[in-house]
Amino acid sequence: MAALADPHRRRVIELLRDRPRRAGELAAGVGLNPSALSRHLRTLKAGGLIEEAHPEFDARIRIYTLKPGPMATLKAWLEQTERVWTEQLPAFEAHLERGR
Repeated sequence: MAALADPHRRRVIELLRDRPRRAGELAAGVGLNPSALSRHLRTLKAGGLIEEAHPEFDARIRIYTLKPGPMATLKAWLEQTERVWTEQLPAFEAHLERGR
């Protein structure tokens, strides 16, 4: 969750939802210079949200993709949390109404 707190990192995730992308594409899409983007990519990699690969023809090129496992885990957690709130909000509303 901390890795997704920054709007630039969320934008990287949005861009990678469509397809894998090279670092330069991500930098242009996010609107950051390569060194600033590099810090965000390191954070996302450390959080286990993305992975980096190098094509066989050029090891200097980095291609980033989403790792589906962590996002699926986050989605399941959010769905569970939403169910809890959906069940609890009517009781909270009734409690507030009694206090008026």
